[in-house]
Parts: sequence; structure tokens; C-alpha cells
Amino acid sequence: MDFATFFANYGLIILLGALLIFMFWSSRRRMQKQKAEQEAKARQTVPGAEVLLQGGLYGTIVSYDPDNLDQPAVVEIAPGVDIKVHSQAILRIVEPGAGAVTEDEFAEAEIEAADAEYSEGDAATPKPVEGSTEPDADNGTDAKPKA
Repeated sequence: MDFATFFANYGLIILLGALLIFMFWSSRRRMQKQKAEQEAKARQTVPGAEVLLQGGLYGTIVSYDPDNLDQPAVVEIAPGVDIKVHSQAILRIVEPGAGAVTEDEFAEAEIEAADAEYSEGDAATPKPVEGSTEPDADNGTDAKPKA
């Protein structure tokens, strides 16, 4: 029996077996990788750690029980504002300086945005709103509301 007839008879079975073995191997590898990531997350999830919740909120863990995941975690989202969330709602641990904006940086950005808005000249001059009783810019008299 030559190679061509052997492959014609058994080639499809060998190919399906190799594909099946590859699928099991890659699935097992992916599960091991996910388990390692979950264990690393569980080690880092301690009170005082900065976290990102699945809803997009950033906060600091106040209390968390890694052994009892049914018990809610308490996360401080602002000074004095604590919320209870499901322990699996913690998406990831935020590394210091990894894209998180501190309160000082946020305040500086707001000040810079306000300065840029007012430094544009006439764009910062308030315009009278139609129907208001502010003095008319043309003749100095009070504008009457239009009916």
C-alpha cells in the first residue's frame, strides 16, 4: 500500500484527531492562563487597593473577603462615600500611575480648560439671551421681552 492510498483512506480521520487534540490543548492552556490571572487579581485585591469596577467607577477597596465571594465588597468611590458591590464587579486592580487621574491633576485640568475658554476673547463675552431684560448693547435701554 502506498502513501496516496493510505492518506485517501485514513487521512481525514488523522486530520480530525489532530484537530481534536489541538482544541483540547489550547482550551486547557487558556483555562490555566485565566486561572493564573484570577489568582493574581485575588492576591492584589486587598483593602487600600485602587480598583476599576465594571460600571466604570474607580475606587479604593475598604473591605473584601476573597474566601466568601457572595459577601459584597465595600468600595470607597469618594471621601466618605462607600458603596457595596458584588465582589465579581471588581474588573481589575489599577496600578498607580497607569492612566488614573489624581484629584490634583483633575483640578489642574479643569483650571486650564477654564482659562482657555476665557482667553478666547469675544467668545467669553456673554450675549444677551432673547427675551431677557438685560440692557441692550446698542442704545443702553432695557430690552423688552418679545411677545
